[in-house]
Amino acid sequence: MHHEFKYDGEKYEITIAKDGQTWLLGDYTAILCDDNRIIVTGPEGVSKFAHSAKVRDMWWIHYDGHIFCLEKTEPGSQDNDAEQGMTAPMPGKILEVKVKTGQTVDAGELLMVMEAMKMEHRIVAPKTGTISRVGFSVGDQVQQGDTLVEMAD
Repeated sequence: MHHEFKYDGEKYEITIAKDGQTWLLGDYTAILCDDNRIIVTGPEGVSKFAHSAKVRDMWWIHYDGHIFCLEKTEPGSQDNDAEQGMTAPMPGKILEVKVKTGQTVDAGELLMVMEAMKMEHRIVAPKTGTISRVGFSVGDQVQQGDTLVEMAD
C-alpha cells in the first residue's frame, strides 16, 4: 500500500507491505499490538516499542524517546488534490453543481455541494481561475478521490 504523510510541513511517501501480522516498511518491520503499541524492529535486529494515538487527522507516534506528529494525507483531501483539480473527500452523491466549464471563479467560491455520511460538503475553489472541466452532474455518485472539478489558471 502506498501512503502519503505530512511531517514538519514536508510530504513523505512510503510503501507498506503486509506479511501475515507483520508490516514491512523498507528495512524496518512493525507488528501492531491490540493496545496501540507497535513493535518496531530495525535493520540491526533491535526491537523497540512505539505507541500510537490518532487524534482527528493526526497520528501521534512515540518512538525511541521522540514524538512524531504525522498527518495522514487521504485520497481526496485538500493536500492530496491534483494541483489543478478538486477531489471528493469521501464517497457520496452530488447535490448541486454551481459552475460550468469556462466560468471564471474566485478563491473560496462554492463550486459543488455533495452529500456524504448524511452531511453536506461544500467544494470550494482553492484559488482564482477558470473552470476547465466539471466531472459530475447532480445525482451522480462519486468515490473518494474522484476529480470533481478541474481549474486552469
